[in-house]
Amino acid sequence: MAGNTMNEISRARFAPLAALLIALLPLACSPGAPPERPPLEGATIGGPFALTDQNGRAVTDASFAGKYRVMYFGYTFCPDVCPIDMQVLGAGLRQFEAKDPARGAKVVPVFITVDPARDTPAVLKEYVKAFHPRMVGLTGSAAAVDKAASAYKVIYRKGETTPGGGYLVEHSRIAYLMDPAGKPLALLPVDENPDAVARELARWTR
Repeated sequence: MAGNTMNEISRARFAPLAALLIALLPLACSPGAPPERPPLEGATIGGPFALTDQNGRAVTDASFAGKYRVMYFGYTFCPDVCPIDMQVLGAGLRQFEAKDPARGAKVVPVFITVDPARDTPAVLKEYVKAFHPRMVGLTGSAAAVDKAASAYKVIYRKGETTPGGGYLVEHSRIAYLMDPAGKPLALLPVDENPDAVARELARWTR
């Protein structure tokens, strides 16, 4: 009798656990959750452009077909924000490349100037190589730069010229990650740190 009683107590004690395991079994065997959707999926960001790179070569949006690209608009005479963002972006991409060379090689960092009057190809060449060996610097006519900035929803405005001839340019602080077809995927957190940039690249690059 005592043995039967103990068996009944054991069954009663473990019945809820057994029921829970049975309930969870279909979930464990079912396919995984659908893949995460990019936050900028479907946004009207990006478009055709025709500019000149740091080596004096003509470059269009089609030049990057098949590659993920990071699009950042700034200028080389920027005293603080742009160089900091470029350092974070370049370091984040190098971290991603170190962990996953194959996927890292698919990402091209692109710096488009909003100050084409001063940012010639030669100036851009010295600037971009300080942040990443594969970074592309783009410039062009004022009209060509304005068209590219408009396509990427970037706002910029030249400030007042000082007696010495210098000036600042106010501009949007945005780094877009675009897919191999030139469609927007996500914003890269260049205002945080390289680790955050590397994580976002790993999340969206296939």
